[in-house]
Amino acid sequence: MVYPPSDKVWAANGEEEEGGKKAFIDGIKLLEGELKSNPYFGGETLGFLDIAFLPLYYWFHTFETFGKFSIEAECPELVAWGERCMGEEFVYASLPHPHKVYDMAVEYKKKLGI
Repeated sequence: MVYPPSDKVWAANGEEEEGGKKAFIDGIKLLEGELKSNPYFGGETLGFLDIAFLPLYYWFHTFETFGKFSIEAECPELVAWGERCMGEEFVYASLPHPHKVYDMAVEYKKKLGI
């Protein structure tokens, strides 16, 4: 739903990238709807679903940069959720900074010749 098209957002070109971007946005909108009015997917506290989705959140900067779109414009509640999660010290300390993820993606694309 979200992961397969996310690859096309940063590692594809042309129609494949545009199709991936649309599918990715549709997927994250569906996820955002599952938040309902809760701060976290499980309700009031950070839980399993939040932790499972957090690594993808750290790729948002990369997707936005390569895909030339704003996730916050499409899904502001989901971005607010990610920022709340990043406010937890154990989350922030456990995952790389989003700019490091972007730098890694740039290097990977160079190696693949994309």
